[in-house]
Amino acid sequence: MKILRAAFVALLSLSLAQGASAQDITLTSHDGKVEVVGTLLGYDGEFYRVDTQFGELTIDGSGVTCDGPACPNLTDFVAEVRFSGSSVMAETLMPALVQGFAVQEGLSVSVSETAVTQREYTLHHPDRFAPLARFTFSVIGTSQGFADLAKGTADIVLAQREIRPDEAKLNRDAGLGDLTQARRSRVLALDAIVPIVSDDNPIRQISPADLAKIFTGQNTNWSDLGGPDAPISLYLPKAGSGLTQAIEDLLLAPVDAPISADVTFHARNSDLVRAISGDPFAIGIASLAETGEARALPLTGGCGHTLSATRQSVKTEDYPLTAPMFIYLPQRRLPRLARQFLAYTQSGVAQMVIRQVGFVDQSPETIGMALQGERLVNAVSTGGAEVGLEELQRMIETLRPLSRLSLSFRFEPGSSRPDAQSRSNILHLAQVLESGRLDARQVTFVGFSDGDGAATSNTRIALQRAKTVRNAVLAAIETSIPASLEIAVEGFGEAMPMACDDTEWGRKVNRRVEVWIR
Repeated sequence: MKILRAAFVALLSLSLAQGASAQDITLTSHDGKVEVVGTLLGYDGEFYRVDTQFGELTIDGSGVTCDGPACPNLTDFVAEVRFSGSSVMAETLMPALVQGFAVQEGLSVSVSETAVTQREYTLHHPDRFAPLARFTFSVIGTSQGFADLAKGTADIVLAQREIRPDEAKLNRDAGLGDLTQARRSRVLALDAIVPIVSDDNPIRQISPADLAKIFTGQNTNWSDLGGPDAPISLYLPKAGSGLTQAIEDLLLAPVDAPISADVTFHARNSDLVRAISGDPFAIGIASLAETGEARALPLTGGCGHTLSATRQSVKTEDYPLTAPMFIYLPQRRLPRLARQFLAYTQSGVAQMVIRQVGFVDQSPETIGMALQGERLVNAVSTGGAEVGLEELQRMIETLRPLSRLSLSFRFEPGSSRPDAQSRSNILHLAQVLESGRLDARQVTFVGFSDGDGAATSNTRIALQRAKTVRNAVLAAIETSIPASLEIAVEGFGEAMPMACDDTEWGRKVNRRVEVWIR
């Protein structure tokens, strides 16, 4: 796509006017010397997108006048934005954010159901007869959301998982850019995938490995897990939903096995929770925000560490089955009101709305050293055998005067590239530092590793990861940060494990960069 402003329009040849009868708009420069003829693809209140014989052009509306049957109404322009994807996001999260945005802007909202799977939110200003915007939400699942974007029937995708390679290629081939890049997606809120059972179930914790074996049909009796001799009943959200696809990506893909044919799927999460709550021999996987009367099981590894899904552990990504709630944006300009709405979703007010509807917000929080007791116990009891007392003391002395920030950074398997949530965290931390909202004199990026390899090598690797994240955050800052803010890096290798190193998920949790501030 090319950005064509009024100054650049003057460079176009007058031959563009040829074939005008087959087109539906003509854009003419104010001096009348240049015309751009083409098919109108969109107008965002400021810029025209036009398909011309030279390809798709974006033209600043302030430099031209429009003539033709498809010219928009400039006086009563209505911003049309189509969201498609995750039902949980479309039915719960997004309506709350639209209502919050309307309150902030002094607008009213009317809601209509335009189809069984579609709702329309119309925003009105009290001093204007025509609406300002129409936000349409198609409640059809994450996979279909990416398909709609590629087809041109959606502007924004709502996704409960990271985009898959085939979906990225489909949209790249459609000319919508690389959706895997950091600025093509953002995390609106956080959720987690949690195993749930009835209160009458005797099992109190479960390992991700056992969970995968259960839902792939390898373990079919509770006695396989030290429970009673009874068959296991399996429940999941509906097949194809963003949450179930996230389960496949995070839990089942590492064991390369499909979901068991014995699973019962539920279209409504409330039905799934109700079925599990009434069956002492059932197990399901649900959203942390919607566990209802069921009991969530902590995850455990062979060395005894347990990790529960809490607001804090989800924010820090210490809980391994964190499920970020993404929006994906194409490489094109959205209407101004849509951009204002997306900016609102990152604000402090919006973070309060996100918490009120049951999801985990992204407002940075600090966790003092005094609250790190369990992690320090793990460091002493199960840290790598090569980690000596001197290194533990160095870590404690370094971190004691600091507080941990609830933003962590983890990496894709076998790669130094931050994972999807961490790429969003990089932009988020850059904005926080840039705005001066973080009350700190020092920010320290602290790297940790798993226990594979020599302790000295792991310390070097951890320090390099910390430098990589620091550099990425500083590169994402568009203006400047206060000169008085000190930026530092540290690496402590395998000195403070979060989980056991006996599984891939445990090693992934341990490979991280934390942010500590003074």
